[in-house]
Amino acid sequence: MSGEQLTRDIGRSGVKASAVGLGTWAIGGWMWGGTDEAESIAAIQASLDAGVTLIDTAPAYGLGRSEEIVGKALAGRRDKAVIATKCGLVWHTEKGKHFFDQDGKPVHRYLGRDAIIHEVEESLRRLGTDYIDLYITHWQDPTTPIEETVAALEELKQAGKIRAIGASNVNRSELEQYIATGSLDAIQERFSMIDREIEADLLPLTIKNGVSTLSYSSLALGLLSGTIGPDRVFSGDDQRKDNPRFSVANRQKAKDLSEAIRPVAERYGASIAQAVIAWTLAQEGVTFALCGARNPAQALDNARAGTLRLSTDDLAAINAAISAQLVTMDG
Repeated sequence: MSGEQLTRDIGRSGVKASAVGLGTWAIGGWMWGGTDEAESIAAIQASLDAGVTLIDTAPAYGLGRSEEIVGKALAGRRDKAVIATKCGLVWHTEKGKHFFDQDGKPVHRYLGRDAIIHEVEESLRRLGTDYIDLYITHWQDPTTPIEETVAALEELKQAGKIRAIGASNVNRSELEQYIATGSLDAIQERFSMIDREIEADLLPLTIKNGVSTLSYSSLALGLLSGTIGPDRVFSGDDQRKDNPRFSVANRQKAKDLSEAIRPVAERYGASIAQAVIAWTLAQEGVTFALCGARNPAQALDNARAGTLRLSTDDLAAINAAISAQLVTMDG
């Protein structure tokens, strides 16, 4: 791998970022068996050093914990990062629709103007910055019209507190409503080799309208990383512990897929995870791939995927492996 770090535009916002992004859900600790702050900070800084500028976080990742760690890691280096964070999962109010409880606190889906104005200030404080590059509605709120939500986001943009507007976890109707406002720059959706539903319903719209797509769980919570075999044991509050997708049988299928991809990866001197991320970025309509890392080694491994350019033949070989190995890979 000798290419430079791939960078792409976030919609029509004028903001550019590395195509490989660092996802920091695990860094927040919640549903991932805790977190090591020093290792997390080192992972973020290693990503920046390797040319990864896109850092994705959210208030809900550990009730602000992830944002606080990102803020510490970026102290004195804010100009090197493109920060994406989110709004819409709130615990300071019970407006909206109850979604889940975290650390004994009810978290609601609410995207009213009052909450967005409150949330952005809290995120700016935790991140130690005066602007957010990409501000994303985390989960959609059925109690607030999308037009009201976008109007509040536009207000923040005019005030210089955010630079681009995004939406996450949308259905086709919601995406159409966001696009109709003329303000949407990006969506963030689950997409991987084994999660490809958005190819049929969302990506045709984003491609047509110049909206970028950030894929999350690009490595399917690590299942496609090439490092989780059938003998792996998950403990504590790690969400994978009771997830049917991480059954022994499915982990064996993932291992088989990894072995099928290995010859392609080895041709480039790449890891399995790097080949998977590079494949993701080569899919039509997928602009950015968010990949989690909890230590510098994982961060650097992900970052190198941004320098990998797979040939047409090798992409075809990987597609054949996916078809052969994951026919029944269901969660």
